[in-house]
Amino acid sequence: QVRLVESGGGLVQTGGSLRLSCKASGIITSVFYTNDKVWYRQVPGKQRELVATIFRYGNTNYSDYVKVRFTISRDNAKKTVYLQLNSLKPEDAAVYYCDVGEYWGRGTQVTVYS
Repeated sequence: QVRLVESGGGLVQTGGSLRLSCKASGIITSVFYTNDKVWYRQVPGKQRELVATIFRYGNTNYSDYVKVRFTISRDNAKKTVYLQLNSLKPEDAAVYYCDVGEYWGRGTQVTVYS
């Protein structure tokens, strides 16, 4: 059974940083490698928003809201995707989810206070 487990969320002051992780289990490395990996975020009552994508060959794409401040990366051997969040703003507060192929995690909460 494939599982994605996000971690690293928490409470941070404006301007602070967090590093989110998303670890996959029950999936073979080659399948993990070939799938695009995406971080989304969602605030209650709003649509899920795409934050960042890392494609099969390592190229990346970011939403305009997080470009420069966030960095997505992955370690295929560890079957883990990361999202480094820097210069956090209150509007970055959300539940952050990772998506690998057709699989989703349950999310990790990021709260930013002024």
